[in-house]
Amino acid sequence: MKPDFALELAPNVAIVVLTLIGALVAGVYAAQRAGKVPRLWLQGAVVLGVVLATPVAAPLLDEPLPAYFAMLMMGFIVAFSVAVVWAVRTGIDHEEIIDLGLVCLITGVAGARILHVFVDGYFMDYVHLCTDHTLVEWPLPRGQCTAEIGGTWDAAAGVCRPAEGDCFAWMKFWNGGLVWYGGLIGASFAGIWFLKRVGLPVLKVVDVAGYAIPLGVFFGRLGCWFGGCCFGVQSDSWLAVRFPAWSPASEKQYREHLLDHPGVESLAVLPAQLFEAVGCLVIAAFCMMWLHPRKRFDGQVFVVSMALYAVLRFFLEIIRADDRGGVLGVSTSQWIGLLALAGLGVAYAKLRERAKARLSAPLPDAA
Repeated sequence: MKPDFALELAPNVAIVVLTLIGALVAGVYAAQRAGKVPRLWLQGAVVLGVVLATPVAAPLLDEPLPAYFAMLMMGFIVAFSVAVVWAVRTGIDHEEIIDLGLVCLITGVAGARILHVFVDGYFMDYVHLCTDHTLVEWPLPRGQCTAEIGGTWDAAAGVCRPAEGDCFAWMKFWNGGLVWYGGLIGASFAGIWFLKRVGLPVLKVVDVAGYAIPLGVFFGRLGCWFGGCCFGVQSDSWLAVRFPAWSPASEKQYREHLLDHPGVESLAVLPAQLFEAVGCLVIAAFCMMWLHPRKRFDGQVFVVSMALYAVLRFFLEIIRADDRGGVLGVSTSQWIGLLALAGLGVAYAKLRERAKARLSAPLPDAA
């Protein structure tokens, strides 16, 4: 479920390769500072450096590159490639759009991780991993605890505990644990700030995000599919699927006493990840091919896109069976979606009225 995309290089060779990659990026940076190459070259060198360095550095860190994270990065690249193409066609500074992408990537991942830490039900686990790891309980069988994750088996309590503390566990987003709405909130605030700072038309750019974002989420949910997270409820439908042994679905069903052991394939569940992926692809196509060419005011595409996603996500949450936080039987994402719909409704009305007021305003007298 988590293919290893790392290159198995000898440590000394890997260090040499990483040094060469770093020297390449540093050289392009120096050339850009000297005015010999455009900034686009530097931005391309940074992206290429990250892409090349990740599989090389993974063995040194003893961490495989999860398919989920790989698809997440693919979604980011595709989404901002679409935005850059739009900027080039409309005459907007595409280099600023690339910078915007880097800002949104960093703040989006940070926001998604922070919201996961606080609302997905693992907050105290992260606290105890730093203060007293013996208080952490992982409901795993003994074999998986000791052989696969290097934990310590507590025979008295019948649970698995971490072998050592880790004060930085909450930061390790590459191991999974990202909340989409947290990423949207973090990237939105930072993105709007950046657009205002560089003087780009905020509403025109966010309209492009209205179809670029769901296009990126399409790839992100494919990553969920490969990783096995975000699965649906049990079902006898022809659409239902079975996940492999030790998948999140198998482990959840084992904890619920539906399976005798998590080391067997799961019972049939609905592929909620694929449902959302298809839904986001439809939203992206609708906003890009139909709504954007016909929009009546700036900001309309973004508001409609986010509202459609909020509705889609609200109903998909009903058929999801993975562990998620919630209050009063309503998941965190559903609460956020309801609040977002209310806010988007107000924003739509205000943007439409502003556009009408501008159209009805008298033209200034000719000098």
